[in-house]
Amino acid sequence: MEQLSLIRPSMDYESEYLAFYNEWKESGEVMIPTVINKDPTNFQNMIQFLLDSEQGKNLPANRVPASTFWLVNEKKKVIGVVNIRHQLTESLFHSGGHIGYGIRPSERRKGYATKLLSLSLEKAKELALEKVLLVCDAKNIGSEKTILKNGGIPDKDFMKEDGTILKRYWIHL
Repeated sequence: MEQLSLIRPSMDYESEYLAFYNEWKESGEVMIPTVINKDPTNFQNMIQFLLDSEQGKNLPANRVPASTFWLVNEKKKVIGVVNIRHQLTESLFHSGGHIGYGIRPSERRKGYATKLLSLSLEKAKELALEKVLLVCDAKNIGSEKTILKNGGIPDKDFMKEDGTILKRYWIHL
């Protein structure tokens, strides 16, 4: 089995992260977690933004501290990204959850999401979270399966203003 690990964002992975970012951007798909929408043109500033977010520094009023990690393989290829929010706002409670994650388009359907979430749950424990909320679009069967494989317990669904149904799951750590 391929060796995968979660790493903190680092200047050492600039070219690999840019390849990840550009692949996703070129796919035209929604970038999830939303933290990967941060423009990496000034890579050092983006890294600082992520580190500040983890420390709760310079956050807009509607944001909470969050830790971002990159899923990388032994070749240093960035496979996916996870953003672990340290607490929930009312909005996150309904439609965001504690953990947002995504796998680059070319690496999907290979089991990476399940591993990414599993490793993310270990990081959430280190943040002293006792349980985490995960949310996915009701149409995203792959994400739902990933959450269930990692112990997700269904909670009440949430309907967004546009009618989109979000499935909500708790995982006890």
